[in-house]
Order: sequence, then C-alpha cells, then structure tokens
Amino acid sequence: MNKLTETDIRKNGKKVVVVGAGPGGLTAAMLLCAKGFDVTVYEKENQVGGRNAPLSLGRNNEYVFDTGPTFLMMTPILREMFDATGRRLEDYCKVVPLDPMYRLSFPDGKVMDITPDQNRMEAQISRNFPGNEGALKQFMKREGVRFEKMYPCLQKDYSSWTSMVSKPLLKALPHLALGKTLFENLGGYFKDEYLKMCFTFQAKYLGMSPWECPAAFTIIPFIEHHYGIDHVEGGLSEISEAMKRVVCELGGRIELGKGVRKVITGGRRAKGIVLNDGTEVMADAVVLNADFGHAMTTLFDPGVIRKYNVDRLEKKKFSCSTFMLYLAVDKLYDEPHHHVVFADNYRANIEDIARHKRLSQDMSIYVRNASVTDPKLAPKGHSALYVLVPVANQFSGIDWSEALVKQYRDAVITRIEQKTSMKDLSKHITAEIIISPKDWESRAVYRGATFNLGHTVDQMLYLRPRNRFEEVKHCYLVGGGTHPGSGLPTIYESARISAGLVCQDLGI
Repeated sequence: MNKLTETDIRKNGKKVVVVGAGPGGLTAAMLLCAKGFDVTVYEKENQVGGRNAPLSLGRNNEYVFDTGPTFLMMTPILREMFDATGRRLEDYCKVVPLDPMYRLSFPDGKVMDITPDQNRMEAQISRNFPGNEGALKQFMKREGVRFEKMYPCLQKDYSSWTSMVSKPLLKALPHLALGKTLFENLGGYFKDEYLKMCFTFQAKYLGMSPWECPAAFTIIPFIEHHYGIDHVEGGLSEISEAMKRVVCELGGRIELGKGVRKVITGGRRAKGIVLNDGTEVMADAVVLNADFGHAMTTLFDPGVIRKYNVDRLEKKKFSCSTFMLYLAVDKLYDEPHHHVVFADNYRANIEDIARHKRLSQDMSIYVRNASVTDPKLAPKGHSALYVLVPVANQFSGIDWSEALVKQYRDAVITRIEQKTSMKDLSKHITAEIIISPKDWESRAVYRGATFNLGHTVDQMLYLRPRNRFEEVKHCYLVGGGTHPGSGLPTIYESARISAGLVCQDLGI
C-alpha cells in the first residue's frame, strides 16, 4: 500500500475542529485529514486518548496502564481506519492475538479459559457442562447470520426517520429478537446458568445487565469467538498514539492542554469553538468527541440544546459506572492476561448495580494481568495490574467519601486474594491509583456513567443522539454517546459515519 503524505492530499479549503482527542475524535481527524480538510483537534489533557489514554506509576513511570478499554475486538475495523489513510496498522502498533482470550471463574470453583478455538472450547463445555455438547456450533451458526444482517445497520447513519425503513434494516429486523434480552436469547442455546454467563457477561462492555440488554447484542460474544481478542504491545493506548502520528503526518494539528469552553452557534448552526483561554476558532464544521452528557450540559449557550437539555437528559437511561484500581506490584503472578471473577450471586450483584443502584459487597471483578503477555508495561518480574469493578453510577447518590473508597478498595483486594492465585497481593502493592464514580464525574463523565448512554431499544439507531447532531447543524458527534454506541469498534464506526457526513454536507 502506498502511504499518503501531506503533499499527496489535495486540500479542499474546508476547516474542521475536533473537540476531544479520544478514539472517536482521533479516528475522525485521521479520516478527514485524508480527505483534504484542514483539521485541528483540541484536547484539554496533555496527552491524547481520553478514556483510551495511558496512566503511569513509579518513580520513572515504569508501570503503565490503560485508563479504560483493555479488550481489542474486531481488529479488522481498526485496520480499515488506517487503510483509509493509506497506512497499515501494523506499521504503527504490534497487535498480539490472545489465546486464551480470558478466564472466567465461577462461584462453585469452575474455571473456563475461553478460547477462539472452537474444538478446544467444545471440549471445555463438555467437561464442565455436560449436556450442552454441540450448542456452541449452533450458537456460532445462528449468531453468524444475525451478525451478517445486523452489522451493516450499525455502519449506517440514522439522521432521518426514513433511515428506519432502509433495506438493510428491514432485512435485519427479523433477526433483532425484539422483546428478548441477551440472557433469554442464550437460553435457546445453553441449559446451564453458568454457561449462559460465559456468553452474556459481555453486556458489561455496554455497562448493562444481561437481563436487560437487548438480545440483538448477542453479536458481541459471537464477535469475540469469531474474530478473537487482541492486545497491543505497550497497551491499547498505543492505538491513540498511532492515530496522533497519522493525523500529524497528514498535516492535521493536535493542540494538547487546550480545553474547549463552548461551541459557537448562530442560527442553530455550529460556527466554531471558544477555548478555555477565550480564543475563538471558527470552522466549517465541529466534531464533538466530548462525553455526550457533559457536552450537552456545558458546551452550549443556554437555550441552544432543547431535546437533550438537563431536565430531559436526566430522564435518559445511562450505563453503570466502574470502581478502578491501577496497582504497581513488585511481583509477577502466573495469572491470565484477562480474568473475570463472578460475584457469588451474579444476578443479585447486577440488580444492585443496574436497578437498585446500591453498593454491593458481593462483587464481580475484572483483573487485567497484561504483564504476563507484555514486558513493556512493568519492570522485569513486576506487574501493572488493572482492576475494574462494575458499580452504580452517580444517579445512585452513593457518597464516595475517602473512607468509603478506602473500605471498598480493601474489600476488592481481599476478594482478589480469595478468588485468584494472588494470595499475597496486598503485600506486594508498591503504588496505586484509585478512580471512583465520583472521580469519573469530576473528569467530565456525566453522572460517572463510564459506558455513556445505555443501549436500550429506545436509545438505539434513530432514537440515539445522531452522528449528524439533530440539535445543531454542522455539528457532528463521535464516541460512545452517539450511534452505534460504546466499545472501541463501534466508536471507530461512529467516526467513519460522521466523517462521511461532514464530506457529504460540505460537498467533498
């Protein structure tokens, strides 16, 4: 493939500003630069990535963590974004396939090392859940059809109601299993409750309960088993660094440490932005990669936002939040790269988070021990442990005081020691960072809902905030709060959709 350079690109004379250098903003910037736009990205932090940025600990920052996403799924979609700029992902990032993809630990002591190898996976199912033999093949066949019909719908924009009667969506309609939940749908394949959990816990990627998540999202476990799960050497934050390089190579600019105070509008049209220092930057189009709820409540003058004003926004359904630990550990544990430990009563734990919005002491925990795969994340013989516990968002009213944070942190460490081979973890932690829902909220994540707006049927497709933002012309949304939703592959798709709409609207 011939690599496009700045001199290869025919400039079109149109200026675009991108608010936020998260995965969606960076992807949109890459694609628009490749189409000849004059693109500048403004990011309030001093590094790119947003929730896909790196965190570091240690005297020399030798322990490196991803802030948020740690599972790279559907890597071919990411490759397509680089292809569109005349580049190869592998020239910028070292992609490492994981097998097993992750370990699941159940309350009764059962352990499943989930693998993309169907024969090995079938053998594990037969051994741990006799009576379910052959169900995986049935699952892959049927869900493969659902994916084939549904995914093209996620790649389209839904800027007008007529998009809801498009041919791809009408063809997909019989496969959406409307009225069914993810957990109910898995009952059509697997008999054992724990085995169903192997293919429904993925609702956590959307911050939802599998007992409420629409059955259409059964495509997520299918995607895992079909495409596998990858890691990027140095952490998934390296993807953001790679995108930054591409934007700059194509003549775009990324301004770090420059937050945006508001979007300039006139006649219900975006005309530019005002930076925190008062500087006005005019543009032909504005791409918003800020957290959706935060953007609606802070980035527009009073009266501009109507459909998503504070009162209406508060009535929307939002995802759960997360309690995060980033641990510098002076020991390397023989634990898998990804490990999910289920709560003793998984459904009750989920209900506490999603419905009752209270703090559950019977918690599910996800631990990433990427140092067993990637030597770049910590000194030799040491670990950079990433721990995530799903908890209720800030609609809960939970007071994350310093005392509660300390108490919950200790409870999480104790559970890890009880449920994994890391029996002496507390003795080997040399430094740590904790992020509570309150901290997420202070970092401009609306109500601390780390996975953004919920993905219920009434908040999908045309009913989700649109890529061509319906409230303000020449303003475009990218990220988890718009269509198609949260998760890296869909965020990349949101950027591709929005970049295409910018081109369409500006006649390029």
